[in-house]
Amino acid sequence: MKIKSIETFSNEFICFVRVTAEDGTQGWGQVAPYCADITAKVLHRQVAPWVLGMECEDIDEMADFVRDREHKFPGAYLRRAIGGVDTALWDMRGKREGRSVCELIGGTPGTFRAYASSMKRDITPKDEAERFVRLRDTYGFDAFKFRVGAEVGRDQDEWPGRTEEIVPTVRKALGDDVALLVDGNSCYSPVRAIEVGKILIDNGISHFEEPCPYWEFEQTKEVTNALSIDVTGGEQDCMMANWKRMIDDRVVDVLQPDICYIGGISRTLRVVKMAEAAGMPITPHAANMSMVTLFTMHLLRAIPNAGKYLEFSIEGLDYYPWQDGLFVNDPFQIVDGKATVTDAPGWGVEISPEWLAKSDYQISELET
Repeated sequence: MKIKSIETFSNEFICFVRVTAEDGTQGWGQVAPYCADITAKVLHRQVAPWVLGMECEDIDEMADFVRDREHKFPGAYLRRAIGGVDTALWDMRGKREGRSVCELIGGTPGTFRAYASSMKRDITPKDEAERFVRLRDTYGFDAFKFRVGAEVGRDQDEWPGRTEEIVPTVRKALGDDVALLVDGNSCYSPVRAIEVGKILIDNGISHFEEPCPYWEFEQTKEVTNALSIDVTGGEQDCMMANWKRMIDDRVVDVLQPDICYIGGISRTLRVVKMAEAAGMPITPHAANMSMVTLFTMHLLRAIPNAGKYLEFSIEGLDYYPWQDGLFVNDPFQIVDGKATVTDAPGWGVEISPEWLAKSDYQISELET
């Protein structure tokens, strides 16, 4: 069955994608958040012309064909656009077969442990610790991630001394029974990252994410080799050559592909397979309550080398106002610290008609 049309519904932050087959079957996906309206333009200009008329089942081939035809554009926007079509085709396949995407890729519906992921750096250590305690007591989270350093901060902290204060403050507030993770967001040089890493180790932190500028693999590997803590990364990378290098050279201990950044489920599964062969776990990046977290839930219930937990953003509309009203049914309920993948066909979610009606609409159709 061939792809007949590709529609996008977008604003600056979100772009949902609807793919329709010749028989009228449809599937919903999403490109990566942020500048999503630009990605929608890329999708219609550089992806749709190659994809329209292709077989709906050829998802892997679709990703490679677009890559090859648009070889002069190897970067993130093209992969983000490909991911919108990929995730919509997986949803379509699930609806055809009456199975969840999780089942299509070898898993089973059910629960998965989540960690409460803070996105804030402007929050004081005391306030961060207090909200973690509330979330633990209310939703049963037993793992939390917070931010250290400044984003791409060149060894500078968000304010002097914040990192040295927040690490022991959060540990003391939550005790020794929870897992703690931190994210450096490309802040540090190797020397400073190793210094911070020793503070983390002393406080029982188990995960040090993106300590050095993410594109500097040698710097990150130096930190990985120097510390006993898990050094993690990969969220920004969308090129398979980079993933192969990260895995072959053991640049990090834990790999963190973002399904929307990398170009969809099919391309993520390629990284999963390479990582499995190397004995490396996958703990994907999923930093907001758009469909990326839903995609990640399905993936983690299916892959053999899933990491310990699902990233689950704790930021509401005050931080992400664009998350408001995206879905009819809320797929992101946390019970006893776990998220649930249902057995509903495809992604198992309905996008809000009210949100769609307010979005910018574009369509590319197969010429007959």
